[in-house]
Amino acid sequence: MSDYYPSFIHLLFIGIISLFPVVNPIGSAVMVTHYFTSLNKQEKRNAVTKIVLYAFFLCVITLFAGHWILELFGITIPVIQLAGGVMICKTGWEFLTDNKSSENKTDGTIELVRKDELQNKLFFPITFPITTGAGTMAVLFTLGAHSASQNFTTYLLNTTALMFSIIAMCVLVYFLYMNTQTLLKYTGSNGEKIINRIVAFLTFCVGLQIAVTGIKALIRI
Repeated sequence: MSDYYPSFIHLLFIGIISLFPVVNPIGSAVMVTHYFTSLNKQEKRNAVTKIVLYAFFLCVITLFAGHWILELFGITIPVIQLAGGVMICKTGWEFLTDNKSSENKTDGTIELVRKDELQNKLFFPITFPITTGAGTMAVLFTLGAHSASQNFTTYLLNTTALMFSIIAMCVLVYFLYMNTQTLLKYTGSNGEKIINRIVAFLTFCVGLQIAVTGIKALIRI
């Protein structure tokens, strides 16, 4: 059994390293923090828990059934990259051009509406595509293919390693989403705006890069 440990550790490490830049938990946490401004601590914990669960199940479904789902609908990975990239670009652009002042959002009625609207946004766009988007799905497709093996024991260990990688990302997302406001307090309001704009721009660029990658792959096809 010990002969399988190097492969397990290797794939676990590869999974974490590969998922970290596409999940981008630090940048995503800054991007979504404004969604939670009207929530108290318990409401925020409930919302973040749902987001993490959505992200976990989305990753697991993608890992185990993504290939068959795409084949069923006749969708290729480049198309997923292109569509997901466009969606991420749209999200980044909306945050870049959002000049609404938070001072106009202190009324109690508006706050309740924002809480109601948040429930409809926990999956889209917060979970998908901000937290786990097309890049995450593409990486999981690749890792799933890499872990395939005719030896059932090897396949089981490889899949377990990838599951641990997904869990590690989910734990990191939960911690950062819950504590982003605390971290941003040290930067001040101006610093928060600057960080939000920078991350929004980088999100737009990431989405554009994913879309371009999909276009290049489609051209080669």
